Amino acid sequence: MSMSSFVAGLPKAELHVHHVGSASLRIVSELAARHPGVVPSDPAELRRFFEFTDFAHFIEVYLSVVDLVRTPEDVRMLTYEVAREMAEGQNLRYAELTCTPYTSVIRGIAIEGYTEAIEDARVAAERDFGLVMRWIYDIPGESGQEAADATLSYALEHRPEALVGFGLGGPEIGVPRPQFERHFAAARAAGLRSVPHAGETTGPQTVWDAVKLLGAERIGHGCTAAQDPELLRFLADEGVVLEVCPTSNIATRAVDTLADHPLQTFVDAGVRVTVNSDDPPMFGTSLNNDYEVAAGLLDLDEAGTAELAREGVRHSFAPVEVKERILGEIDAYVASPAAG
Repeated sequence: MSMSSFVAGLPKAELHVHHVGSASLRIVSELAARHPGVVPSDPAELRRFFEFTDFAHFIEVYLSVVDLVRTPEDVRMLTYEVAREMAEGQNLRYAELTCTPYTSVIRGIAIEGYTEAIEDARVAAERDFGLVMRWIYDIPGESGQEAADATLSYALEHRPEALVGFGLGGPEIGVPRPQFERHFAAARAAGLRSVPHAGETTGPQTVWDAVKLLGAERIGHGCTAAQDPELLRFLADEGVVLEVCPTSNIATRAVDTLADHPLQTFVDAGVRVTVNSDDPPMFGTSLNNDYEVAAGLLDLDEAGTAELAREGVRHSFAPVEVKERILGEIDAYVASPAAG
C-alpha cells in the first residue's frame, strides 16, 4: 500500500485548524455568492485569490473570507460543511477548531447567535458524520486589548458546551505575548487550556513568553524554538507540545523550504509534536497531505505514521472515552488487511 493510501484510511485527530480557514473553495464560493463583493465566487478565480505572497498578505486574504460570514446561518453552514469535509475527506474522528468569535461579533453577529450556530452544527456533525468537535476561542492579537477582553468575556460569560481551550493568533510581529497574561490566567482559572500561537514568524522569545507567561500546554507552530537549544530542552522536559503545520509554514514563508523545516530537530530533541493543516484550503493542502509531508521529513514507515496519529489523539483535549475509542480505531486499522 502506498503511504498516500495508508494515510487516507488512517483515523486521525487534528488540533490546530482554524474554523473559517477550513472553509473549502466550495464553501467559500457559496458564501461569496450569498454576499457578492471582494471575494470571487467562481472557483478558478477563487484559487487565484488564495495565492498570497507573504504572511501579511495571507492575513488580508483570510480576513476577506471572514467578511463573508455575516449571519448565524453563515456560521452554521460553514461549520457543518467543514465538519462534513473533515470526516468524509480526511477520515478525521476528532477536531479542535480554533474559532475567533471577535471577528464575527464586530461584523454584526451577536455572540449568542454565534454560539448557538457553532453548537448546533457541532451536534449535527457528530450525529451525521461521527466527528467529535471541540472549540478553542482565539484572541486576534492584532486587535489588541479590546479583542482580548471581549474574547475572554465570550469564553467565560457565553461559554459553549464544547469550549476546551483559549488561544492567541494573528500576526506575531508587533504583538507581544506578555500583554495577554491576565487574559490567559483568567481563562486557565476557568478550566480552559492554554494553546497560543508562538514562534511562527518571530523568534524563540515569543515561545518563552507563551510558556512562561501564558501557561501554554501546546504551542501553535513554534518553528523558531529550534533556534534555542535551552528552549527545546525546556519544552521536552515540561511536555509542552508543538502543533506542527508543515505546509502552512512554507506557504506563509515562516520556513523557506521543506528541507529547512525544524520538525526533525524537534523530534531529535524529544519535543512532542502533532501534525496539523492550519488553514488547509488556503494553503492548498489537507491533513492527509500534511501527514504525508511529515512522514517524508521524518522518514517514517506506516507504523511510525500511525504513531503520529496516536500522538494527535493523546495530546488532544478530548474526553477520555473518545481518546480510547479513536486509539482503538487506529490500532484496528493498522492491524487490518486493508492497511497492508
